Amino acid sequence: MLIYMIRHGQTDWNAELRLQGQCDIPLNAIGRQQATGNGLALARLVGPDIARFDFVASPLSRTRETMERLRTAMGLAPTEYRVDARLKEVSFGDWEGLTLPEVEMRDPQRLAAREASKWDFLPPGEAAESYEILSWRIASWLSDVDKPTVCVSHGGVIRALFKLLGAMTPDEAAMGAIPQDRILMIHDGAIGWITPDLADGNP
Repeated sequence: MLIYMIRHGQTDWNAELRLQGQCDIPLNAIGRQQATGNGLALARLVGPDIARFDFVASPLSRTRETMERLRTAMGLAPTEYRVDARLKEVSFGDWEGLTLPEVEMRDPQRLAAREASKWDFLPPGEAAESYEILSWRIASWLSDVDKPTVCVSHGGVIRALFKLLGAMTPDEAAMGAIPQDRILMIHDGAIGWITPDLADGNP
């Protein structure tokens, strides 16, 4: 199994530290630059073999635009990829659109519960998910990967992958930073960020 996993580029809500979840927020100028940069880096890393990979993205617009800019930077037709709803971000339910200080003002007890057990915490709202619930659908997607793949998805999805592949404990996966200008490689069950030197094609 070989997967190059890329988080979508920055949005204004990312910059404002808002809980974005499944709200369909577009990339900002920085996010568009990050998407193109990751495409150029991936092209240098993989070379012409990249055209034989499966390309798949979350159906949200920020991931689709990232994928299309990524493919354009690699010299590939921008829209020749597929989407998979299982790759959507974790849902923050009624908290989507809020910053954590705004959540604290409205619901300090629930926010404290989240800080105490972030992986298993379920926000309020019918559609809300915990990271554990998210990991169930990501495990389903992962089990269906049967060829080298480039995937554009979300921070929560990458957290789930770190936990599912045993590289982090649930607490570590829930708390770790997930960059938007780096490429994550999953190869034969190992998972890790590609260093800038490797992305530039250096040994």
